[in-house]
Amino acid sequence: MGKLITITSGKGGVGKTTSSINLAAALNALGKEVVVVDANLTTPNVGLHLGAPIVPISLNHVLSGKAKIQDAIYEHESGTKVIPSSLSINELRRINHKKLKEVGKKLRKMADIIIYDSAAGLGEEAIAAMESADELIIITNPEIPAVTDALKTSKLIEQLGKEVKGIIVTRVSKSKTQMPISNIAEMLELPILGVIPEDQRVQESLVMKDALVHTHPKSKPAIEYKKIAAKLIGEKYEGKTSFFDRLFGRY
Repeated sequence: MGKLITITSGKGGVGKTTSSINLAAALNALGKEVVVVDANLTTPNVGLHLGAPIVPISLNHVLSGKAKIQDAIYEHESGTKVIPSSLSINELRRINHKKLKEVGKKLRKMADIIIYDSAAGLGEEAIAAMESADELIIITNPEIPAVTDALKTSKLIEQLGKEVKGIIVTRVSKSKTQMPISNIAEMLELPILGVIPEDQRVQESLVMKDALVHTHPKSKPAIEYKKIAAKLIGEKYEGKTSFFDRLFGRY
């Protein structure tokens, strides 16, 4: 039986979809059967990131009872399997978000790890993705608004009776205006799974329509995602230890 991990955030634009795709690709490279699901039905981005913005059968069709889940699974040229959502506003009508849990149950029988790329915020759609999960990972930036929203998200997850596996802090630079990682860990009272440095190559991978761990495998952000993926399945990353790991590993 597979495990369902929901990647969520209290604030949009923090790198949630980028993290979902790269963790899925890294886990796939570690030999796991992985499916990343665009559970952000209102503003889906997984298909856009991987060059498949429009597909014949989407998650929306499955949730509305018009298609079977296996018919909505697509394989990226890299080998990563994805279930995109529709960009059409018309497809949003009569969608029952609570069926995400039912979809998750079926996918657990088909893959080792299922990753839900959740909608940002704390609305009904995001909550449905949270309730579907076995574990949750919160994405945040080292900025006070993003960390505050991450705190709200963690409290909501706690109320839902779900487990937060930890936090991934993205877009970290040497700027003195950013919150120190130690302060983020203290404020959220959750383990820091990884720290992703700011890097232009993240945007380059988006243009190339593939995960960063494929397009720039030796870049610092790619290595950090690989390390997090290994940690999620209880394995040790065999690559070089990065500066961010040495600096923030104790958290």
